[in-house]
Amino acid sequence: MTEDELKSHIRGIPDFPKPGILFYDISTLLRNGPAWKQASAQLAARVAVHKPDLLAGIESRGFLLAAPLALELGLGFVMLRKRGKLPGRTVGLDYALEYGTDRIEMQEDAVAPGQRVVVLDDLLATGGTMKAGVELLRRAGAVVPAAAVMIELSFLEGRRRLDLPVEALMAYGS
Repeated sequence: MTEDELKSHIRGIPDFPKPGILFYDISTLLRNGPAWKQASAQLAARVAVHKPDLLAGIESRGFLLAAPLALELGLGFVMLRKRGKLPGRTVGLDYALEYGTDRIEMQEDAVAPGQRVVVLDDLLATGGTMKAGVELLRRAGAVVPAAAVMIELSFLEGRRRLDLPVEALMAYGS
């Protein structure tokens, strides 16, 4: 399936979550079995070349990508979540947002030093959350060879904030 064919399954929702924002909704792709299967296969192929030991998904739509891809590739899956959402001992990282800060956490024993972990999310916009996820994994000793997303909003240049390859199935340039 070509990028344009995949894009035909993405719904744009204007003024969500606030006025002036065009939200790219992947739920329309997820509920179309053949399109979801094709997108997953394409993403799995792009992720596999980085030879990960684990996949990490960023809450919450990143879980929808990383968990099934991990299963398909025979890998483990790690959740990167917002503050206070994981049981047991956690490690976290505070990071800046456009207005304010947020925190991303994972369980303390989620990765072993030297494990190769590819980070996934549904969308790359400004890159702040992805950058924080990569940094959190690196602080835990992981090697992060790449990040992968379903959609990249290339006009926001989030990729420039990252010091690793980014695999994106679809890009929107304006």
